Amino acid sequence: MSAPALPTAAPRPVRYVDHVMGMPVSLALRGRHTVDVRARDAWAGALAVLREADRVFSTYRTDSVVSRLDRDELAPEDCPPEVAEVLAIGEAARRDSAGAFDVRREGRLDPSGVVKGWAVERAAAALVALADTDFCLSAGGDLTCRTLHPDDAPWRIGIEDPRDPRRLVAAVPVRTGAVATSGAAHRGAHVVDARTGRPPAGVGSVTVIAPSLTVADVDATAAYALGTDAAAWLAARGRTGLVVAVDGTATVVGG
Repeated sequence: MSAPALPTAAPRPVRYVDHVMGMPVSLALRGRHTVDVRARDAWAGALAVLREADRVFSTYRTDSVVSRLDRDELAPEDCPPEVAEVLAIGEAARRDSAGAFDVRREGRLDPSGVVKGWAVERAAAALVALADTDFCLSAGGDLTCRTLHPDDAPWRIGIEDPRDPRRLVAAVPVRTGAVATSGAAHRGAHVVDARTGRPPAGVGSVTVIAPSLTVADVDATAAYALGTDAAAWLAARGRTGLVVAVDGTATVVGG
């Protein structure tokens, strides 16, 4: 997965860490508001958004809205509007990937492939109001960053080697934008090609860089599910990213 690295030629950022939605969540702040009440309130606001997303979308909680929807205890019209939004994103990804990406797995509703990036992007809205402050919000290795001033150093995002996560295959400078990686290095074969129900062949990880973390996360997951077609699919969509094959060969897509 991707991991935030320290920015170059910039003050060391102040970091906050918590565990939400079953994954580590971290925030790096640099600039005017890093340890004051505004910074702490913004961090609390971001966590609140993620906790609400977990309440609605967790497939591990029997009382979540999605779990109840899957059991037909709720009708779609009785769900919060965010559910329809997430399912629409998932349906678009299913069409665009010719069925390799799907929010239904073995007949069960599982929108996890959409929710993480979507939720973190929404959580970052709590940080946007911090004046003169750069941020990098990371959850489970997917990140959304902001750099306000052109003379500030970009955030440097490390892309792990899927064969050995202790090593990096690349470091990407990001000023304002998002980075998402899909692979099996940390969570095992949790992503499958929905058309076959089997893990994709030939690909070790897929990283996508985009203005939106929702887009980056969904496209990284869909491309990974497509296996050896990942790089060609991303290129056809005009995306920027890095595809690492199981043998370690890396293919740069886009700029």
